[in-house]
Amino acid sequence: MTRIGKYHVALIGVAALILLMSLVRVVTGEDDITSSGTFGAALMLSVPIGLAGLGGLWSERAGVVNIGLEGMMVLGTWFAGWAGYQWGPLAALLAGLLGGALGGLIHAVATVTFGVDHIVSGVAINLLGPGITRFLSEVLYKEGTPAAEAGAGITSSPAIGSPPRPSLPLLSDGPDLLGKLEQTHWFLLSDIAGILRGLTHNVNVLVILAVLLLPLTFYVIWRTAFGLRLRSAGENPWAAESLGVNVYLIKYLAVVISGAFAGLGGVFLVFVSTKYVEGQTAGRGFIGLAAMIFGNWRPGGLAIGASLFGYADGLQLRSNGAITSFFLFGAVLLLAYLVIMARRMLAPGRPADLAVRSAKDYTLMAVAAAGMVVLFWLWLTVDQLPNEFVFITPHVLTLLVLLVASQRLRMPKADGVSYRRGEQH
Repeated sequence: MTRIGKYHVALIGVAALILLMSLVRVVTGEDDITSSGTFGAALMLSVPIGLAGLGGLWSERAGVVNIGLEGMMVLGTWFAGWAGYQWGPLAALLAGLLGGALGGLIHAVATVTFGVDHIVSGVAINLLGPGITRFLSEVLYKEGTPAAEAGAGITSSPAIGSPPRPSLPLLSDGPDLLGKLEQTHWFLLSDIAGILRGLTHNVNVLVILAVLLLPLTFYVIWRTAFGLRLRSAGENPWAAESLGVNVYLIKYLAVVISGAFAGLGGVFLVFVSTKYVEGQTAGRGFIGLAAMIFGNWRPGGLAIGASLFGYADGLQLRSNGAITSFFLFGAVLLLAYLVIMARRMLAPGRPADLAVRSAKDYTLMAVAAAGMVVLFWLWLTVDQLPNEFVFITPHVLTLLVLLVASQRLRMPKADGVSYRRGEQH
């Protein structure tokens, strides 16, 4: 399939998804499924996950596994809160980037220079980040310090300034044409209006920066000489070394940039809450890593994964009742999957040597059919989920998506491999 063909398929997929969401909204009566409030919340919840995932992408494309994204985000939140209350939002942005980059530098020293196992180093960063920030809070925010007088506590910083939150003129602000169209609740039209308004009304400027970083990352890694060297370091560092690439330098740069992206995700959390609060990352670094894997180590797939997790979280915050619509939504998706698989299995000219693959396909189809029946039955019989189940819905969704996506993943060949110059394995 050509690149243009893939682009068209992606557009058709988005259109089909919006149509399906509109149908589910009409059938269930849950307007929050496509409301601007839900998509505004989803956008805010997706950004820190996406930024952490971008950090993981930079590191792992260079061959360094980075499960320390959570700890780097924690460092970013603390340094952003500390600098922000003293010098404002711009200082918070720079300090958060530097705090995350510091975590990346520690990870790079451990893995690239000393050859420490990447997983062990990442776990250490995740333990080190909260430990360092708690120590700094107890030293700098203790009673009697200027920070404490400004409103800081051992688990939080003083409040910082908030960056601008622009809206799209005419459509999402002022006359607010999209908002008026959303309130009509017309099939499809109001759903499109709600989605567009949620993505363009009162948007944090850091959201705009995060969105721009996705195509920028794609361009740098896949369209520049530096990106080619970076990817070669993650695929075969010894071959890259034979062509004169400084693999050590490339890995260092990639991991430090990775930490800076994770730190930027922490800065965003501080801007949303207007201060640093201990534990505010809430595992988003790990979910970002999962989104990056779901996206097959590519920015486009990462954006889809982060958006999916953010939407699930945003919907459960907006409406507990709307969560049950996931049952119908999932049942329809499984039905579509079964139709596609059935057409593939019945296609003429199927080679005989794919018998093993056919057996696997039949097994997956049987599981999908059973899942479709169960989900449809749950939608018919369950009116509202208990709060405990509502809370874990995004995490269960994460596991299910990764389970399905694992059928097509291909990580960089040298990801996690200990590299030593001249010592090819």
